[in-house]
Amino acid sequence: MSRKKTNTPKVLAVGLLITLAVLCAGLVAVDGMEPAGLSAGLLLPLARMLFFVGIGLVAAQALDSTRWTEKLGFLAGPMFRYANLGSLCSAAFTAAFFSGVSANAMLLGFYKEERITRRQLFLTNLINQFPAYFLHLPMTFFIVTPLTRTAGVLYFVLTFLANVLRTVMFVMFGHFFIKPRDPGKEPENGREPVQAETSRKKTNPFRLSLKEKLPGQFVRVVAYVVPTYTVVYVLTSARAFESLEGLMTRFAVAAIIPVESLSVVMLSFISEFTAGFAAAGALMDAGSITVKQTVIALLLGNIIAFPIRAIRHQLPRYMGIFSPVTGLQMLLMGQGFRVASLIFVGTVYWIVG
Repeated sequence: MSRKKTNTPKVLAVGLLITLAVLCAGLVAVDGMEPAGLSAGLLLPLARMLFFVGIGLVAAQALDSTRWTEKLGFLAGPMFRYANLGSLCSAAFTAAFFSGVSANAMLLGFYKEERITRRQLFLTNLINQFPAYFLHLPMTFFIVTPLTRTAGVLYFVLTFLANVLRTVMFVMFGHFFIKPRDPGKEPENGREPVQAETSRKKTNPFRLSLKEKLPGQFVRVVAYVVPTYTVVYVLTSARAFESLEGLMTRFAVAAIIPVESLSVVMLSFISEFTAGFAAAGALMDAGSITVKQTVIALLLGNIIAFPIRAIRHQLPRYMGIFSPVTGLQMLLMGQGFRVASLIFVGTVYWIVG
């Protein structure tokens, strides 16, 4: 028995009404927000996001309906069996190395079909921060290290260690606090019972799966993504995020590292991400800050900037794929654990480095 479905047309209508109200309020109240700028600033980025979310949903349906979840689940099987999460969550973990949207869509599908529990849903999403770390790593690593050299390498080592620390903690939590699934529902070899598998093959081939599930899923995504993205756009136009980032940065720099490092932390999120690293390299070469202070400044920029960036860029996707409450909970939990782990490894480095 699947979980209760949402009244999609009603949700879509409410979402579009909220979007229109927020947009009108922004055009009236926010200085500099003009109708002429909506195309480039709101409509095109929103269309691009929905396009890639749609591709992710199609990929998730293809993986599940063609039984590739079993093959993907085998790759990380031992770790996920130890964490009592099973082969389905393991498949989503593997898919996250290629597409976070597809991985989340797979998890939601498994949860709605009651093939995983809510605790497994949340814990696997948190563990999927590990593959997400590697999605843009090659490009950023080879851009950043020439700019900051030793400090850049240390920065990546510390962020990687923080990621590993979080993953190990999540796996241990699953091992001790998640009840293993009924062997009749998911045997140790990762395959579902033959009867269930045969039934799914008859009733759920890829084309039928797309016809039955994809339209409703995508409309539901639109219903939540469009108003959420619009609210974020209006807040960004009102410079709300910049003000918050500025306050947080000045407090952190004044309390922890020299004021010369302020430009490193500020540029790490106000401008393109490479600008912060370029500023760090220049200050380090000039002798204004040490390698250790540079590493801490880069970590501070990460700690302050990324949660706010996540709200600006990831929150619409999370709310669209999951429900607004669940998506917000997942995002806040993920960023909370990420910040805590970075503070821990940064503190250890500051003490012993």
